[in-house]
Amino acid sequence: MLAWNKLRVEPSDGSAVEEYRIADGRVEMRALDSSLVSEPKTESGWRQLTREELTSHVMADTSVARWLECRMGLHPLIRACTPPSYAEQFDVELSTESRGARFSI
Repeated sequence: MLAWNKLRVEPSDGSAVEEYRIADGRVEMRALDSSLVSEPKTESGWRQLTREELTSHVMADTSVARWLECRMGLHPLIRACTPPSYAEQFDVELSTESRGARFSI
């Protein structure tokens, strides 16, 4: 089953497969064993990306950043990368989780 809110990155060097998703206004990722061919049966192992991790993807113009821009839009993605002190000035909804990035459209 294809999901518009998930992205799977499968490196050619045999390192762990990374899966990204947008859930409840958060960007989350998990690392999967590269030997798994089918969809994992559980939804465990997801963790929220920090603002710093999101910013790193955006600054490096990774495939993850381009996917997020298509799914979230440019301005919500930039707001998700913005430090809380600035985000509060623009009335952006912030996550209660420490250092996690949350966005609202």
